[in-house]
Amino acid sequence: MKREGQIKVDSENLFPIIKKWLYSDKDIFLREIIANGCDAIKKYQSLCSMGETENDNIKPRIDVYLDKNAKTLSISDNGIGMTDEEVEKYITQIAFSGAQEFIEKYKDKADADAGIIGHFGLGFYSAYMVSDLVEIETLSYANGAKPVHWESDGSHTYEISDGTRTEKGTTIIMHISEDGEEFLDEYKLKSVLRKYCHFMPYEIYFSSSNDTNKEEQEKKPVNNTSPLWLKAPKDCTTEEYEDFYRETFTDVNMPLFWIHLNVDYPFRLKGILYFPKQTDKLQVMPGEIKLFSNQVYIADNIKEVVPEFLMLLKGVIDCPDLPLNVSRSFLQNDGDVAKISKHITKKVADKLTSVYKNERKNYESYWDDISPFIKFGCIKDEKFYDRMKDIILYQSINGDFKTFSELPKYSDNKVYYVSGMDVQAQYVKMFKDNGLDAIILEHNIDAHFVSFLEYKESETKFVRIDSEIGDALKSDGNTDENNNQKIIDIFKQSLGIEKLEVKAEALKTTNTPAIITINEYERRMNDINRIYGNMFGGNTIKPSETLIVNTDNDIIKKLCDFDEEKQNLLCKHIYDLAVISQRKLTAAELDGFVTRSVEVMKLI
Repeated sequence: MKREGQIKVDSENLFPIIKKWLYSDKDIFLREIIANGCDAIKKYQSLCSMGETENDNIKPRIDVYLDKNAKTLSISDNGIGMTDEEVEKYITQIAFSGAQEFIEKYKDKADADAGIIGHFGLGFYSAYMVSDLVEIETLSYANGAKPVHWESDGSHTYEISDGTRTEKGTTIIMHISEDGEEFLDEYKLKSVLRKYCHFMPYEIYFSSSNDTNKEEQEKKPVNNTSPLWLKAPKDCTTEEYEDFYRETFTDVNMPLFWIHLNVDYPFRLKGILYFPKQTDKLQVMPGEIKLFSNQVYIADNIKEVVPEFLMLLKGVIDCPDLPLNVSRSFLQNDGDVAKISKHITKKVADKLTSVYKNERKNYESYWDDISPFIKFGCIKDEKFYDRMKDIILYQSINGDFKTFSELPKYSDNKVYYVSGMDVQAQYVKMFKDNGLDAIILEHNIDAHFVSFLEYKESETKFVRIDSEIGDALKSDGNTDENNNQKIIDIFKQSLGIEKLEVKAEALKTTNTPAIITINEYERRMNDINRIYGNMFGGNTIKPSETLIVNTDNDIIKKLCDFDEEKQNLLCKHIYDLAVISQRKLTAAELDGFVTRSVEVMKLI
């Protein structure tokens, strides 16, 4: 036998869930209550514009008042207000959205939903996250309406009585609970107001029972109701962009340049993305992109909207069409989110392309700062790489910038690169002395980017400048294979390093007795392990090394003529000199090097 019924929700059991699980952070209650006040003002303005009521021309505002002695926090708006029946309807029915009902009622009117923030009917109850009693004083805009007072301690009961409010609007009075007493601190409240409400659309004024000069305090709102992203890009000046950057991010370093987003179709999207100056050449400084919906702060760095690589930027994005979840903290799954994300990525690529084509010198001057972001983006998003590949720059050891098609390529389509101009200075000098060129890839991300380039541009091989001796560095003179083998044997016996490979080559740079080359593949793996050491348990694999002895060097030419003692001394000293060109000597190695240096000087 089938039966039908209605699922019942017990508010007494629902309140603890709302208080503990609905919102990720307790301080969000302030955003929710003030956002409700903004909606109340917006509803009144909409009714006035639709001719449903006469405008009283009173400037809209929201007042936040802290009474530390009474342990209360009051938030008051001069919006639409509520009647006795509306309080019963909107407040006592959990998850019944007055904002949603308003939009539905006036859906045929133009822009009825523009600027309306609330949709779920739960924001008011966030007050109980920090309160053990909440009161409402409200007066509807409607002619003849009477003020209403409502209160509840968060249980399943409430009381409604005559109110005392004399002007239209609503005041929420929160009696702060013991575990919410941090919000009785004025500094804490102001910091939360700045975080969540700094760009809300109506002026917010803060005052407290401790204020000594309330008149002065009330003259200055705590928020900026007209953030720069609302203006048309053509109407914004460089000074305004920089001032807004300082205001939003309190960064003393000015951004390099910025992108102003202004989209109305197929979705509404406004914002400004700044390219910050990187202060650390080896480590990318994380960015910060603030997400807003109708000027209400949602969260930082939401990866569904902002691709991971764009989070190296700083900026704000305001998108009223985002499908937020019930707590307005996270996004619901929605196909439009992916479209928004792709559009932002495209706009960034378009801006970079524009700067490259129209401001090439500036683009080159920015390159050190923006290259990690661009390379990271290319690795993470191949479509971004397709847009950027022709404007990725590579600085050569001679100081000029080249695109990929302009790179110097040598035998077997090899491109030589430097990962540290100071560390590999000897090799750089050899290249320059012989008219060769290489590119500089000094950032941590370049260890990945080189491999990525080889995957995308499979005909090109990238080789670090100290990984091999190319034909262009070798001398064209005849070589004595027997003599070369003698030299190799002398070095192997003197050094006694089992895993060290020794080769004898005639090099064009005659004043260098020997250099060390490192296996390219093994060194790359070692670099990745070093960067992500914790991920791989902190283990690193030492790449294999080859000692290239220069047979055209005057010292090496005489090596076979010395006795065994001098051969040992010179071989070890020459090896140490080659090592110094690669890395710092250990304490033991340095001690041995200093001792041998004294012995070498005695030979003079």
